[in-house]
Amino acid sequence: FAAFQAWKEKKSNKLSSGRVVLDMAVNIDNRTLRDPKKEQRFTASNALFSYVQVGVPLRKNWGMSFGIRPVSRISYKIDRYERLLDPVTGASIDTSVTQFEGDGGSYLGSMGTGIALFSKDRKGIEEKLSIGINAGYLFGRKNYMTRRSFLNDTLSYYQAKFQNTTNFGNLSLQAGLQYQLPLNKKIVLTLGAFGQLGQTLRARQDQVRETFYFDQSQGQVRLDSVSDVRDIVGQLQLPASYTVGFTLQKFAVPNKEGGWLFGIDYSAQPWTNYRFYGKADSLRDKWELRVGAQLSPVPQRSYFTNVSYRFGFFVGPDYVNLGRTLPQLGASMGLGLPVGISRQAPNQVTFINLSFEFVRRGTNNNVLQENLFRLSLGFSLSDIWFIKRQYD
Repeated sequence: FAAFQAWKEKKSNKLSSGRVVLDMAVNIDNRTLRDPKKEQRFTASNALFSYVQVGVPLRKNWGMSFGIRPVSRISYKIDRYERLLDPVTGASIDTSVTQFEGDGGSYLGSMGTGIALFSKDRKGIEEKLSIGINAGYLFGRKNYMTRRSFLNDTLSYYQAKFQNTTNFGNLSLQAGLQYQLPLNKKIVLTLGAFGQLGQTLRARQDQVRETFYFDQSQGQVRLDSVSDVRDIVGQLQLPASYTVGFTLQKFAVPNKEGGWLFGIDYSAQPWTNYRFYGKADSLRDKWELRVGAQLSPVPQRSYFTNVSYRFGFFVGPDYVNLGRTLPQLGASMGLGLPVGISRQAPNQVTFINLSFEFVRRGTNNNVLQENLFRLSLGFSLSDIWFIKRQYD
């Protein structure tokens, strides 16, 4: 259906500079963390904003896009009950509950442009070499908190809290290159590369060490601050990354032939170069291999022949280092569902993109195992905003 619409617009005299495209999506996920040794399970479900992106054609073979998307997310709350012992004598002190809590994340607001360095017709399809640059601002917040309370019916203890809050941000720059080569009148090979250099984000951190108690009307009330340091200036260093890949596509022909697309991507990022205020973390270098395919039946015969059917999987080690490699693999399937064109908006083309994904991190031999089920719902709306009209 997408290939048919592109073919139809290419033949249309109404099209002067292309379509404006609006893409947005949300994710609903359910994840289960499991400790294989203790057979403990922790489950959480979330509905999250995925991205919003707008693409605007500037002229033939030149376009611009802008949008915002989340890059990372922190959200956890864990309670640990234990019997505390004197570190010197080994004598029992009391029973305590320690609460570990974290929240925050990072976002990237960006604006990019892409232009074809050269374009020529070859076998009825354009051969192109294009370059794109994306500039934006990466910003976020990390808030880690640890609270400890003693559980005792006869003695009263004050509660303790350690909290680190960090705000960070800086400019971000990525670049990509794409070459489209027609192999014949129906099949196109596309080669691509994308990457970014390592980034240094400016950061400010607040550190609080205090005792407190809970009041029903006031909530958490500070008793005494052991340490309260504000605006500690530092840096957060992110590693460089790169992705290379290719797609092979056969275009569909309305009422005659279906189409297909097959692609492979390889990406890598050396997370051992990550630093937070000059300190390394328990991370390892990460790579990922992704394979995907899309099938498009013969367009226009029925609604379901206009639907795009998508499949994919990926494999590669996770960047978290728990003493041994944490393998990660995933599989997905999805549908590209076209929405009918109305008389009120004859130039508007809308797709609903629906996908289901399963991801597994770790095995029974690892310290940690995670299963993730994700449902993604996206909307893609394109319309012709700039039409040269003629009046008799």
